[in-house]
Amino acid sequence: MSIIIATVIIAFVIAFVLGMLLGFFKKIFAVHEDERVTKLKEVLPSGNCGGCGYAGCSSYAEAIARGEAPLNACTAGGAAVAQAIAKIMGGTAEVKSYMAVLACQGSKTCAASRGTYTGVPTCAAAALSVNGTKLCANGCVGFGDCVKVCKFDAIYMGEDGLPKIDKEKCTGCGACARTCPHKLIKKIDKERKAPMVLCSCVSDKKPDVVKNCSMSCIKCSKCVRECPEQAIKMEGGLPVINEEKCTACGTCVTGCPRKVIKFLEK
Repeated sequence: MSIIIATVIIAFVIAFVLGMLLGFFKKIFAVHEDERVTKLKEVLPSGNCGGCGYAGCSSYAEAIARGEAPLNACTAGGAAVAQAIAKIMGGTAEVKSYMAVLACQGSKTCAASRGTYTGVPTCAAAALSVNGTKLCANGCVGFGDCVKVCKFDAIYMGEDGLPKIDKEKCTGCGACARTCPHKLIKKIDKERKAPMVLCSCVSDKKPDVVKNCSMSCIKCSKCVRECPEQAIKMEGGLPVINEEKCTACGTCVTGCPRKVIKFLEK
């Protein structure tokens, strides 16, 4: 009986000593988190969307505290979060609101199909294996990879086979733009006044372009010639609009024979 009691006492003493040692070493080697990081994590939306350029909200908060990240990079949080961050860091943050726009109008009724696709039903797989599901090699594949990665329920697939973006829900995080294998989704300023080219077909073979999609840019350069501000030029097979020169007069919008150039509010 005495052996059992002695064993219990010894075990208790050892456990007590180990507990004291653990507490001592924890205090000595403790890594103290910057108080600002804790406060920053509290104001960030915790969406971990990656729109800020970091792996998640925690990584972004730590980068801000180290002075390595801008105060206004959280697109999901918008102006309110940027201002809260600026208050914590004792600075100011100029905020822009962004949204995603699909630069393709090649719906089921407009773009000719390449054929029946029987592979893995994702845009990435179809683009890699057969260069997409449409004869236009740059067109929207239509399997909705962008819908799956949107953490804000801002994208859904329309009946016409194209993703639809809800500009009220869209935070401009850029997840859909990074996911699209054909880079058809663009992250743009919500306050953009200049019209946008809603086509990504870079082919210079006009007969094929006309045949493959009734809503594609046919490279006629009419917009370039008629722009009164000379704000448009052809680059890589598509018209590119200089936002600084553009006055949003609408000449290119009304003059485009294929209705490729449009104002975003419409």
